This record gives sequence, C-alpha cells and structure tokens, in this order.
Amino acid sequence: MAQPIVFRPARPDDIDAAVPLIHQSGPAAFDYVFSVPGVGDAQAFLRHAFAEGGGEFGWRNHHVGELDGRVVVVGAAYGGDTHWPFTVAAARQILGHFGWGRGAGVIVRGLRVEGVIPPPSGAMLYLAHLAVHPELQGRGVGGALIDYLAALRRDPSLPLTLDVSAANPRAQALYERLGFVVTRERPSALSNAQGAVAAHRRMERRQG
Repeated sequence: MAQPIVFRPARPDDIDAAVPLIHQSGPAAFDYVFSVPGVGDAQAFLRHAFAEGGGEFGWRNHHVGELDGRVVVVGAAYGGDTHWPFTVAAARQILGHFGWGRGAGVIVRGLRVEGVIPPPSGAMLYLAHLAVHPELQGRGVGGALIDYLAALRRDPSLPLTLDVSAANPRAQALYERLGFVVTRERPSALSNAQGAVAAHRRMERRQG
C-alpha cells in the first residue's frame, strides 16, 4: 500500500463506497431480510438507512478507512445500550422505505435473524458490518480496523464481541488470529428466495 489506512468516522458522502462494503459484511442475511421483489434489493434499503443517518445502519454508527482518498474498509462498534434506540430507528427506516404493507414482513424477518445474530447486551463493545475491499483482503487491513474500533472503548476492560457466519471460515480464522474465541454457535434454518442465513458463531476477545 502506498499510504497507510486513515480511519475516521463515516460521513453522509461516503454512501457510494460504504454501502456495498456494509452489504459485503453479511450479504445472505441482508438479502434475506431486506430484498423485496418489486421494491428493491438489500443495498437499496441500506442506502436509505445510511443516508438517514440514525440507528444501526446509519452513517453515524459507522467508521471507515481511506487509502489514497478512497474508502476501502468499513465497520461499526456499539454497546448493549443501543438496542432499543436502534430498534426504533430500524422500524422507522423500514416503514419509510418499504411502506406499511411490505415493511411488516421485513420487520418480522429481521426479528427472526436476531435469533441467530442477536444484538449486543450488557457490558461489551460489539463489532459489526466489518468489511474490507476485496483488493485489500489478506493485507492486514481487517486487523487494523479492529484495533481502531477497539480503541474507541471508554473502558478498556470491556470485551470485544462479534458474530461470524459459519459459512465464512476465512473471516473466523482472521478473528482467531486476532485473539477472538468462539463462545457460542446458533443454528439457522432461515431462508427465502432472496437469501439463506447460515448458522452464526459469537466470538469474544477479553484483552486488547
């Protein structure tokens, strides 16, 4: 890399680069929940939510890394205290994008996915939507992103927690190299014509 990655909070104008990366972090789950025939694909909803700014999917909840002025990595870090504010924001964004009729189905599918990928609770810093541009994968960028997000903790003793798809052994191997260990696996039988949600493993790192 000609220049080091420069990390910073996301901005609204990052939408074109950030949203495809956010989708890349969990395409099957995003497609299962947010792809609605006749309305749009998952990225259309993620663009709507990112631009709106609030909640789990808004730009205010994300951080990006730039290389030579181009956004090449994205991630989010938040705690258990965000659960209800994020739930309200997601409902607002879903109903605003899909309308009441189709939006109700999206909300139901989202709640089902929370049984496989539960939101954070208690004292933890939860890492989500972690994605590196394919051209830079395997070059230490993902580890640098996690180090940057970990440094956002007000309390360094808080454990870092994330979920990884059982269908993504490459990502799990990276997290294990970074000191994360699997603490639980949740099975999944969720699928529709748009996507199938794999089992997910909760991983945690206590130190660093």
